[in-house]
Amino acid sequence: MAVVRVLDWQRVLLFVDGRLERVLEPGRHRYRRRGATLETVDTRRRITAVPGQELLTADGLSLRLSAQLSWRVVDPVAFVTVSTAPEQELYSAAQLALRDLVAGATLDELVTDRGRLALDVAAVSAHVDGLGIELLSAAVRDVMLPGELRRAAVETLLAREQGKAELERARAEAASLRTLANAARVLEEHPALLRLRTIQSAATIVLTPEPGQVAVKG
Repeated sequence: MAVVRVLDWQRVLLFVDGRLERVLEPGRHRYRRRGATLETVDTRRRITAVPGQELLTADGLSLRLSAQLSWRVVDPVAFVTVSTAPEQELYSAAQLALRDLVAGATLDELVTDRGRLALDVAAVSAHVDGLGIELLSAAVRDVMLPGELRRAAVETLLAREQGKAELERARAEAASLRTLANAARVLEEHPALLRLRTIQSAATIVLTPEPGQVAVKG
């Protein structure tokens, strides 16, 4: 007889003469070694990264997206026996979801509306249905534009900011002109104000005295 200890986050499939006999839950188990094969499955959460994928948008422009999947094994038997590469199938499902996501929108829509850059967890899960996998989350991680498009985007942003600055300068100049026009109109309607202003200006003049004289301030 042999002994195997199964940890809390593990499930062990016991095969005897090539046939699945039972799934060993966490704890200590004894089994007959002859003809037995053990397959250990980790049920903890896992992360699968999908590096930058070169994809075409609805308007025929190129875009690179990367994604990250969070998942875990919920059916160890299916995970081991249904597919020879369940993780690869999950990876391929994410690639397909990214392609469909990008192909359904223009580059401008994807860049300006980040809400569109969301992977459909249900759509990805449908591709791996029956593999014993539960997809916990799927998210687009990075959006990478080709060099030419990045430069164009920067130039557009600079032009937009310059336009805003010029508009503010024009507004300030217009406000200054309006103030001067209002002042001119008031002085034209009330000439006495102009004489009063002249007297006020003269009163603030300080004469530099000659040596031995006292400065006089109006």
